[in-house]
Amino acid sequence: MAQQGILVTGGAGYIGSHVVRQLGEAGHRIVVLDNLSTGFKEAVLHGELIIGNTGDQPLVSQILKDHDIGAVLHFAANIVVPESVSDPMKYYGNNTCNTRNLLDCCQKAGVSHFIFSSTAAVYGIPDELPASEETPLVPINPYGTSKLMSEWMLRDLAAVCDLSYVVLRYFNVAGANVEGLIGQSTPEATHLIKVACEVATGAREQVAIFGTDYPTEDGTGVRDYIHVDDLASAHLKALDYLRNGGESTTLNCGYGSGFSVRQVLNSVEKCHGSPLKIVEEPRRAGDPPALIAAASKIRETLGWQPKYNDLDLITQTALDWEKKVQAKKKGH
Repeated sequence: MAQQGILVTGGAGYIGSHVVRQLGEAGHRIVVLDNLSTGFKEAVLHGELIIGNTGDQPLVSQILKDHDIGAVLHFAANIVVPESVSDPMKYYGNNTCNTRNLLDCCQKAGVSHFIFSSTAAVYGIPDELPASEETPLVPINPYGTSKLMSEWMLRDLAAVCDLSYVVLRYFNVAGANVEGLIGQSTPEATHLIKVACEVATGAREQVAIFGTDYPTEDGTGVRDYIHVDDLASAHLKALDYLRNGGESTTLNCGYGSGFSVRQVLNSVEKCHGSPLKIVEEPRRAGDPPALIAAASKIRETLGWQPKYNDLDLITQTALDWEKKVQAKKKGH
């Protein structure tokens, strides 16, 4: 029997495209569904790209049927925390309602396996760090809430049908493919390392530190940064796990160590070889002071071994990619 196809929603986006590359190199049959609102055609290095919306049930049902889809990897979402605070309905519409429509189609088509991109934002401001998968779920912004609601829908659906799933809760994803094939190209990106690399290459004038009065060692926010290629490999491990009969589970995706905003900016300056223009701004709504993963469960459950657990390596790959992006814009 031929291997069933894999549908990757949001597969033209930053994280999705890295997963599609690894799936393609591993010989999987892939269909990518993306509306290209934040994704790029040229980032899809394998499989067939269909341009459309994840919430479009007739389209999704047709794709599931035509391509004999057995597994869905669901990345399509809006992900900017401050925007979710100012425009919550956008997030509940695209992240929650569209996921509901997708799951409905999966149930009707008999899809077996589902891997969901969730977020550490479901934890809100944890009482204790590192945050484990058992940490209370108290999101403090609509982005986190929209993802948590999707987790609940997935759990409840799997309880009544033959769908098994892995929820992957991402901490701070950064860097670019180490061979320089793809990276983060999102316009107006808000990720710290991406913004800092844009400053280093002259694409932005300055990078802001939002909040210098947090209860952390240097007063700036602390996050657990994970290289995008390591995160992508976790998705392939999750797919193998489900195909080998693994039970539905939820896993943190991080390294288990935190770096402050100042430490990250120092790393970018070191890789760049000169200082960045840095400005200090008040705290942003919806930002927790610190968020670090308890990261042992994913290693034990999936046998996942990260290769790029090094902040300077992460920032170097991001900077190399940014130089490539800027050179392309200038026509070099």
